[in-house]
Order: sequence, then structure tokens, then C-alpha cells
Amino acid sequence: MDPLKALADAERKPYWLDSPAKPEPLARLFGTTTADLAVVGGGFSGLWTALMAKERDPSLDVVLVEGRQIGWAASGRNGGFAMASLTHGMANALERWPDEVATLERLGVENLDEIGETVARYDIDCGYERTGELRVATEPWQLAEMNESLEIARELGVRIDVLDRDQVRAEVNSPTYVGGHWDRDGCAMIDPARLAWGLRQACLSLGVRIYERTPVRTMKDTGTTLDLLTPHGTVRAGRVALGTGVFQPLLRRLKHFLVPVYDYALMTEPLSAEQLAAVGWRNRQGVGDSANQFHYYRLTADNRILWGGYDAVYYNGGKVKPEYDQRDETFVKLAEHFTATFPQLSGLRFTHRWGGVIDTCSRFSAFFGHSHGGRVAYAAGYTGLGVGATRFGANVMLDLLGGEPTERTELRMVKEKPLPFPPEPVRSAGIQMTRWSIAQADLHQGRRNLWLRTLDRMGLGFDS
Repeated sequence: MDPLKALADAERKPYWLDSPAKPEPLARLFGTTTADLAVVGGGFSGLWTALMAKERDPSLDVVLVEGRQIGWAASGRNGGFAMASLTHGMANALERWPDEVATLERLGVENLDEIGETVARYDIDCGYERTGELRVATEPWQLAEMNESLEIARELGVRIDVLDRDQVRAEVNSPTYVGGHWDRDGCAMIDPARLAWGLRQACLSLGVRIYERTPVRTMKDTGTTLDLLTPHGTVRAGRVALGTGVFQPLLRRLKHFLVPVYDYALMTEPLSAEQLAAVGWRNRQGVGDSANQFHYYRLTADNRILWGGYDAVYYNGGKVKPEYDQRDETFVKLAEHFTATFPQLSGLRFTHRWGGVIDTCSRFSAFFGHSHGGRVAYAAGYTGLGVGATRFGANVMLDLLGGEPTERTELRMVKEKPLPFPPEPVRSAGIQMTRWSIAQADLHQGRRNLWLRTLDRMGLGFDS
């Protein structure tokens, strides 16, 4: 089917946020209020922080302020893959923190288990399914790379099934697959917007005060309080947790470590019973292919297919703009790739197309820190793997604000910072060179050119 026809009726909005379950916004902040803990940002990072702060100490007075509405940014636009990995995959952990890999894997699994327990405890209707992730190879070189860390993963207790061509196609039927790995336990599929709205309600049920449409413009340290200045009011807090992602940071230091990268996705109309049978997918795993520029895709509760990824777009200058949420060039490319992957679904139309911004750092997994004498904590840089890892980051922020060492705060991963990005225009030139080189690697059996090999040696290498 012509991709333009398949996209003709697709609405330009995130599918997850286009839902009758979307709650009405809460009131703005007017005037001055006080709190023991103020949380800035109403995405997963801020929501988990506020919720767990009250679970740790029900007497704590917690305020959360969100510039627009809960879950409207990355938390409501992603693919809904809640991964156990805290490090953007085993290979990244082995490269950066080999002495901590076993601990990080254990903490990641515990974190994902606890997300499931929280969903059950608060009766959050977010379509939670612990189906695992199917990593598929579409070229033999991808399969070889996937096998490199397989033995270590199994030694660490990761339950991975290695599938040959016929076995992987029996799981999800695509003529493009040459093999795959099924990580049975390391991923849960969710409706991310409904998870955000469910966490919002859970916070409210515990007494967290939430103000929406209340952007924080400035943070001032008075010596006795940290004052968060908003357009119509002020929050005066003893401690502050920052969960603002890639948006304008309240700490200047953070802007040197973060860049905004845009990711795009499509959503199909629901598959008929015949169409679903033609694809298989009985076990409903999340799927990701293994090229450097990779796709991620999954089934929704009503058997639509979310199809996203491939293009990770950095706009020169590093601006975050609403118009960047739409990119027709990418949508057409994604539609073409979808048809190549599932030719048996030719004629299926897309109902939604959208994009969103990811907070990326040079080590491709979150970093953490504190300031103002330990009264401010932050976590950022999840690089597209924040659905699950933000809960871990929220625990780190609460640990740091508590001031007592924990297993989490003693990790090298938590203590160390990524390398900062260079200033513009060198930053844009370097990122665009990297994007071009990654695309070239996919065209040449994964072979990395001199530029990528240099970044690898500097600890800056990444495959997408």
C-alpha cells in the first residue's frame, strides 16, 4: 500500500493521550504554599518520586508541580516498554561498569517487579503485561552481535531463549527475520499514559498536592527554604527533586550533559482476527530489531500495532519546539518499513502519528546528583529507556535527599557523571556526523567507521 494512503487519515497526536480516560487538569498554583518536599515535573520521574516519598514517610508534606499536564511529554508518548535494564542494555553496562553488572541487573529486575506490585496495589488500569521482549535480527551480522553478551547474561540469571529463523517467525511472522532472542522476564508492556494517570491518582490518594499548568521559572535558595517561582505563585520547600528531563533545567550544570533527540511513532487501526492470525504474536512480546537504527513495536490491548523508532533526530541548536513533534519524512519512512516487515498486512491504515523528545546523555543511561548542600537532587538522561528506570532514579533522588548512604548511592553508576557535550556549533556537527555514521554502519554489515570507533574508545559509542 502507498505509505501516503496508509497515513492519510492518521491524526497528528499521540495515541496514548488521545483517550477518554484522560483526566481533567488539576488546579494551577496561586499564591504561596510550603512543603517538606517539592517535586518538579509530572512525568514518570516526578510521579514515582512523589509517590515513594509518601510511602516512605506518610507524614511528609509533598507538593508536585507540572508545567502542563501529568504525562503529556515523554511519559505519554513512548512505546510502553518497561524494561528491567537500568543501563540501556547489558553491553552498555559491561562497557562502563563491569564490576557492578551483577548488582545492576539484580536491582533492575527488583525495580521492574516493584512496578508490577505498585500497579496491582493501587489497581492501576494500564494494561500491564509481563511478556518480555523479543529482539529480532534482520541481518546475520546483527545476530552475531546479539550473541556476544549472551553467555554473560545467562550467567547473571537472565532467562533468554535463542531462536532460529523458523522459531522467531513462529513467534512473530515476518519474512525479514533471520533469528532472535526472547528475554522472557526483562520487559513489561504498559499503556504509558494510563500508568502516568494511575500514578497521579495514587499520589493524590496518599495526600500529595499536585498543581498542573504550573511551570517553575526559577529556583531561589533563601538559606532556609528553596523557593520555586511559578507564574502565579511560589512553593517554599525544604528539599527539591528535579524530574524535568530535557526541558529547561533549573540547575545550569545540567544543560551541559543533556541533548534533546526526537523519536517518532505510528499507530495502526485494530487488526482483524484474520490479520492477527497472519502475524501470529500469540505471546504479545514487545519487539525490537537489532540494527543500529532500530524499530520497536508492540500490540496494544485492542490489537493495534505501535510502530516506532529508526530515526533519532537532533535538530541543530538543540531546541525543543512543538513543531518538531511532527516529521512527515520520518512518518513515510516508518510506514514503508512497516510494510516491508509485515507484507501480509498491506492495506492496514494508521490512525495516529506523533513524535516526542528524549533526554539523551553521552553514556546513554541516567545520571544522578545533588546540589545546594544536598537539599536538591536530580535524575536525567534516560535516553529513551525511562519507563522502568525512572522508578529507580526516583529512589536514588530520595536516597540522596535523605543524606544516608544506600546500596544505590554507593554505585559507581550513581556517583559518576557522563562526559559533557561540547558547546554549539561543535555539538550539532558531532551529533550529525554520528547519526550519518550510524546509518552507514547499517548499510555495511555493522562495520563502524573511524568516527564511531573513536567515539567507542572515548566511551561515547552507541548504536542508535
